[in-house]
Parts: sequence; C-alpha cells; structure tokens
Amino acid sequence: MKFGGTSVEDSEAIIRVVEIVRSEVARKPIVVVSACAGITNQLLKIALLSAEGKKDEANDLITATRLKHEKLVDELITSELPKNYLKGKISVYAHELRNFSQAISVLGEVSNRSRDAIASYGERLSSMIIAQAMEEHSIKAALVDAREYMITDESYTRAAPLFEIVEEKTKKLLAPLANDGIVVITQGFIGASMNGITTTIGRGGSDYSAAIIGAVLDAEEIQIWTDVDGVLTADPSIVPEARRIKKMSFNEASELAYFGAKVLHPMTILPAIEKDIPVYVRNSRNPSYHGTLISKGDNHEECVVKSIAYKERITLLNLVSSRMFMAHGFLEAVFAVFNKYNTIAHAVATSEVSVSVAIDDTTKLEAMKREFGEFAEVTSSNGKAIVCVVGENIRHSPGIVGKIFSAMNGIRVNMISQGASEINIGFVVDENDLEHAVQLLHKDLFGDSRSLSSEIFD
Repeated sequence: MKFGGTSVEDSEAIIRVVEIVRSEVARKPIVVVSACAGITNQLLKIALLSAEGKKDEANDLITATRLKHEKLVDELITSELPKNYLKGKISVYAHELRNFSQAISVLGEVSNRSRDAIASYGERLSSMIIAQAMEEHSIKAALVDAREYMITDESYTRAAPLFEIVEEKTKKLLAPLANDGIVVITQGFIGASMNGITTTIGRGGSDYSAAIIGAVLDAEEIQIWTDVDGVLTADPSIVPEARRIKKMSFNEASELAYFGAKVLHPMTILPAIEKDIPVYVRNSRNPSYHGTLISKGDNHEECVVKSIAYKERITLLNLVSSRMFMAHGFLEAVFAVFNKYNTIAHAVATSEVSVSVAIDDTTKLEAMKREFGEFAEVTSSNGKAIVCVVGENIRHSPGIVGKIFSAMNGIRVNMISQGASEINIGFVVDENDLEHAVQLLHKDLFGDSRSLSSEIFD
C-alpha cells in the first residue's frame, strides 16, 4: 500500500490513511509513504537557496519544515513519551539540515549527492510520524528505514535499485514483521548505496519503491493511493469531464505513464508486470471507490482507445541530408549522436533523407547540433508538446487514425509517430494548442457515453 504526498499532507489525511490500513490489517500490509505534499520541493529549495548564499531564506524554510511536522505530532499524538521523542527527532533533523545548508553555502554549489541527502528528510519525517499514528490508533506497527534494504547504485537523484540485494534484504527485514501481524511502515523514494550513502530513485519514485517491494515479496496486489479516483481518460485539469477507467492493461498504463499521465511514475509497474501482480490506483479521499485495476489485460476487449496523455516542453529536431540519400548509415549516424549525449528520443519520424525527433532534454542540444551539422542540415524548434492516444486495440482499428485527426480540425500537427508501439498514436503539436487538442480529442473519442463500455469506463 503506497500513499502519495497528498494522501499524507496533513493530520486529517493521515487519519484517513490509518483507517484505510486498519481495513487491510488481516492481509498483512506493507505501507510505503511519501513525504507530506510540498515538502520535497521545499527541501530542494533549501539546497538551492543555500548554494546561492541565501542562508536566511534557507533557514526560514528549515524552520517552516520543522514547525509543520511538529504541528502534525501535536495533532496526531497524545501520549507524552512518543510525542517528546518525535519532536526531539524533528529537532535533530532540522539541525542536520542547517548543517547541510551551511556546508553548501560555503561551497557555493550543491552536488546531486547533497540533493539526495536533503530530499530524504521528507520521507524520513512523514514515515516516523505515521508509524506512531498507527500505534496511537491501536495498530501494531514498525518503522523500517528504506535505506536498510533499498540498495542502489550511486547515480544520485536517479539511483537504480540493485534488485538481487534488494530482494535479499527485503525478505529478511520486511517479510518476518508482516508475517507476525505487524504493519510495516517504510519510505518510498529513498534508498542507500552499497556504502550506506543516502540516494533517491527519482521524483515519483515512491510508486516504484512500492512496486519493487510488492514484486520481491510476491504480494497479492499493489495499491497506489493518490488523490484521484483512478486513471482517467485525460488530465482532469484540462478535461474536467474526464472519465475513470475501471480496468486497463499493464502495457496501456506503462505507455500512459511514460507519456506524462501524472497518476503513475513511468517505471512503477515494471516489477508488477514481471510478476503479473495486479496494481490498483485508488483515492485515499474516497476509499470506498474501487479505482482502476491494472493487470495483464484482455487483448480482445471491444474498447479501442483508453486515454489521452501528453508530454510538455518538447523540442523538435529536424535533420535533412541529401548527401546521405538512401544511405544505410544515416539513421545509425543520427542515433549515435543521441547515444553519445545520453539524450532520449521520445518520438521519431523518418524518410529516406530526413529524420524528425522529439526530445525534452535540451541541456546538450547545441553540442548535438554541431555534430549533426557534419552530415545533415539541422533545425530545432521548441515550445512543442507530444499528444499520445493510448489503447491496447488501436492496432486492430484501421479507422482510428482518421477519426483522431479529423477531430483536431484546425490544429497544426508538426509530426506523427505510429508503429513503434502497437498501442499508441503520438503526434507533436505547438504547446499553445495542447489543451485545445486534448479537449477536441476527448470530446470526439469519449464524449458519447452511449458508445462507451460500462465495463471499462465510469
């Protein structure tokens, strides 16, 4: 059971979590928690302000972080001894943060290793308070520091778990407690290197942490608790009438997550896919609602399109090379540059002498353009977005492409990419047209409730 930042944002939310966990105690849950909403951003800002020499502003944020968690303790914990213990730990953590801030301000820069150390305090603070809140409400709980079993490499801010070691330590540390009827409370997002140095597995990584734990322990299911009723047919901030998807396949969920659906972290369900463990996305503010079931799926269901996702801040590269007309080495030369600069191509369209590529990481763009310039004319345009229409059965529906593009009458499409994935159609539009494009698509694909399967959509 993983609870995101908005599910543990305040004392009222944490009480809801306690009651949700209580209802599952017989199933021996392991509870993975995020930092309280907004705290990770606040901690990273402390690091940034410190590097800029703004020590007073950084110190104010450290104080605000301490006061927020002390307030949670006051509202959730009545027993004097644990209350004093928690406030003492919060004070120690605040002192440690001030030491980090001071060191960073002296150096005038912040390393990724320091970012991870500072960011980890969000989960460490929330988890110890939630563990005690469980005890306060007569649920036998134990707090296990994720850094004892979530062992990773040293790629700070995006560390990769070392699965064999994680499996061995998880089975040794978490499974016995759960089997004894103790609710395990642990942190998502954070881990530690082989040398015990704190790491993080990237933003949104709490979902991934939970999926890894569920997979290595062969869980019955993995529950991702958030602040929406499940995976929706579109981003509700753009399409308020977006519908809940009752069930979808692992492939569909992976594609949606990769192309920007905010409910799931892109890597979340990979461990679940490998073990065929169902994943439920549910709303902690509406726990009676069943949410979305993500499972192996049924390739023969009638539903064609499940959802619309998008990825903003895209730059489109166009490469043209008449010199390499029909040359078999053209694509090899293009992607050798992407490989050299560790840049991901999110969508690609090709012809004999030209390639269009959508990227979101432009940190090495100028160097890449210089290398591309050795064998092609290259232009780039930013301010783009990728829109992605996802559905397991798109490949069986030859008329769907025409329907999609007729729905977007008046929207300029910069690039179309179909075929690499059998379950999505992606295209690049100007970022200014993004919201209108998603709204037009949703209206045409999901607007008529009579044409939608009640087994798949609410």
